[in-house]
Amino acid sequence: MADIIALTARHLNLPPGAVRATAQLLAQGATVPFISRYRKEHTGNLDEVEIRMIQTELARLTALDERRQAIIESIEGQGRMTDDLRSDLEEAPTLSALEDLYLPYRPKRRTRATIARERGLDPLARMLMSARPGTDPEALARRFVKDEVADTAAALSGAADIIAEWAAEKPALREALRRRMQRHAVITSAIVKGKEAEADKYRTYARYSHPLRNIPSHNYLALRRGEAEGLLKLSIEIDDARALEELERRFIPERLDGEVRRIVANAMADSYKRLLLPSIENEMAREWKEAADRDAISLFAGNLRQLLMASPLRGRRVLAIDPGFRTGCKVVALDAEGTLLEDDVVYPHPPKADTVAAMRTLMRMIDDNDLDAIALGDRTASRETETFLRQCGITDFTELFIVSENGASVYSASDLAREEFPDKDVTVRGAVSIGRRLIDPLAELVKIDPKSIGVGQYQHDVDQTALRDALNYTVMSCVNQVGVDLNTASARLLSYISGIGNSLAARIVDYRRAHGPFASRAALTDVPRLGAKAFEQAAGFLRVPDSANPLDNTGIHPESYEVVRSMARDCGVTVDALVADDSIIDTIDPARYADCGASTVADIITELRKPGRDLRLEADNVEFAPDIRSIDDITPGMVLRGKVNNITAFGAFIDIGIKENGLLHVSQMSEKRVTDPSKLFKINQILSVKVIDVDLDRKRISLSVKDL
Repeated sequence: MADIIALTARHLNLPPGAVRATAQLLAQGATVPFISRYRKEHTGNLDEVEIRMIQTELARLTALDERRQAIIESIEGQGRMTDDLRSDLEEAPTLSALEDLYLPYRPKRRTRATIARERGLDPLARMLMSARPGTDPEALARRFVKDEVADTAAALSGAADIIAEWAAEKPALREALRRRMQRHAVITSAIVKGKEAEADKYRTYARYSHPLRNIPSHNYLALRRGEAEGLLKLSIEIDDARALEELERRFIPERLDGEVRRIVANAMADSYKRLLLPSIENEMAREWKEAADRDAISLFAGNLRQLLMASPLRGRRVLAIDPGFRTGCKVVALDAEGTLLEDDVVYPHPPKADTVAAMRTLMRMIDDNDLDAIALGDRTASRETETFLRQCGITDFTELFIVSENGASVYSASDLAREEFPDKDVTVRGAVSIGRRLIDPLAELVKIDPKSIGVGQYQHDVDQTALRDALNYTVMSCVNQVGVDLNTASARLLSYISGIGNSLAARIVDYRRAHGPFASRAALTDVPRLGAKAFEQAAGFLRVPDSANPLDNTGIHPESYEVVRSMARDCGVTVDALVADDSIIDTIDPARYADCGASTVADIITELRKPGRDLRLEADNVEFAPDIRSIDDITPGMVLRGKVNNITAFGAFIDIGIKENGLLHVSQMSEKRVTDPSKLFKINQILSVKVIDVDLDRKRISLSVKDL
């Protein structure tokens, strides 16, 4: 562990003591949110990103060390371990270096070299590699002509196969070719012959060529997808002549000459083409894919974080509408906590077009349920429904918000939705989800598989385990950063709280149903099987607004309550009087409580000033151009208002109020070169965009923000 700690600190350029403390806390079962929030003194104020990096690097190095030990045991079991080999294995810094060393000892299928060894040709191969100038290879080979070795040509051919395998297993050659590919490899693509029409979406890659060392991740993933679909033919190319020249220089002894040198050079060329190049190509392809996956997953996680951290619409009672034409608009009324009060269906659009009845129903629902905001889904019939609402005057006294429907259908058909609304069909559940996304996006979106929320890039092409881990961590991070109401949070939302998980979350909800709301944070310990460790990890992230103890509605951990009581006593007031009274809080001298840590004291004072505060920013509401109903209404030169729906490595997709999103390509984001669109734009950001092209056949709209 000590070596892993030192390596982690060096790789991440972090203090070894902070890394060691973090590793110990992680080993004790502490979560990243808990450590970053409540153990700052232990880690030297490392932030959540740094702690997550430590967690990831520790896991990587631990896995590397486990593989190292397995390889050592395998070679020892073969009786082939030497002191030098053990030293090399123990010092190998990467998995590639480790596997290169293991390659000669790895159990193999029967190869040409294996067959040659079985025929006793290994000594001949060694003779050729150590031959003196002027050696006649035929003379060396004659003594091996027997049994299955018919003649000297067969003997020399078998020896060459053994030499080729030696070259392929030599770590120095593998590393040299690996470095050359990293620096000089070029990937090219072409559309598979006869698939031109089917591959229209890949027309960009019909004659594509790019150095692999700096290929954008989205291009590489698109190429891999096209290849997997059988529409693109890919090839990775390097200068074979120069690569082989370098390998020969490293492998063939200078003293070899004449026919011996020719035989060994041919064996080297065979090794390069048949063994080395395919092996390193496959290895590098995996590495490039992993790098592209990391970029795509990081972007997806960043988008998801922005979406989850969107502002809630606190205290508003909502009319939620899932719009439609033939099947009508599904309408639900929700109170400020998202409880379903009433549901109905109205038909303001053709073929029924019963606008009068629709208006009356909506007005009655608004009046009966005291609703003051409208959440309108953004898919089919959205713009038509928005126009209807405005023309009826409904929006004159109820604020209208356009809400993304991405993933609503996934939730509505889920076991969770069926459990929550067993007597309602999927259309009602979908409308409820739309409304709840407006009331509290975080609480609702955690119920949906993040891959279905619609803010990713090639999410089905990347490593699914890595994607799931990254997205689950992102959700957990957001939930704990915001905190949740212990008495209203769903089991799914509670499951993301530090230290809780699925089973404890279910027990908490069951206990709440049986015994009523929790009166305090301390009452959480009454839940069966919720022990001291889980309470320590979770308590600071749970809120009990109606608790008799006002600290239960803050981010102050119960372990620090006594510090707050000391502060109140020193100020000559009660804790209730201290909370949220800046005039009293300003008199607190942090130095008096230094024993519990300066960072902890600073956090306590921040929480006392704004108890129950929500970190999420207020959301803007976009008003789309009223005369734009479809892509047919869009023409180049128009300047429109829009909302950022998704961010990718190549641009941002902008909702301009119609079915098709416009693409704001990176080349149209700034006069300067843009390498990371997420640094310029955020999910749900409202902005003006200029239409620069409309492709009606492909349903594509190109946008720009230059000169705006």
